[in-house]
Amino acid sequence: MKKLFLISFVFIAFLNNKIIAQDTTVPEKFGNTLNMGVGVGYYGYVGNAAPAFNVNYEFDLFRNFTLAPFVGIYTFEDYYYWGNPNLPPSDPSYRNYYYREVVIPVGAKGTYYFDQLFHAGPRWDFYAAASIGFAFRSVIWDNAYNGDRSVYQDAGPLYMNLHIGSEYHLSQKAGLFLDLSTGVSTFGLAIHF
Repeated sequence: MKKLFLISFVFIAFLNNKIIAQDTTVPEKFGNTLNMGVGVGYYGYVGNAAPAFNVNYEFDLFRNFTLAPFVGIYTFEDYYYWGNPNLPPSDPSYRNYYYREVVIPVGAKGTYYFDQLFHAGPRWDFYAAASIGFAFRSVIWDNAYNGDRSVYQDAGPLYMNLHIGSEYHLSQKAGLFLDLSTGVSTFGLAIHF
């Protein structure tokens, strides 16, 4: 019983010492950051990768964790060969009809920073994140097209992504980031306020 008490006492003293040591240091703040990135969107709405733009604003929720409302946009143009089935294939209505698809995801991104775990220097941030929201989708067809207007559509309106990324701080006010995700991967500028 004495050994158990002694081991418990040493453990509590060690834990208390760690907590006090952490309280004396100033934790790094990751929030109050505007992130603007360009990259590639491939979230299942369009059949191919498409150019994308994403912007979010991070604010600190608790230590090493931020929440960031975001909005993005990516667009894709393709064609669809079609002709009126009531006319012969030689009819000029048989041709390639172009359409443009636009996807606008809106939601929130929760980010956890691993700087303490990785013992990252002051110039680097490393993180993992998840985002959730809704994707608003629009498809615009050629005026002469009268066929089926459903195009490749694999994902529903619920927008979910997983992210890993890092930021290199150029100064206290600006940095460059790379965000790799399951939906929209971007490279961009982070502005710290």
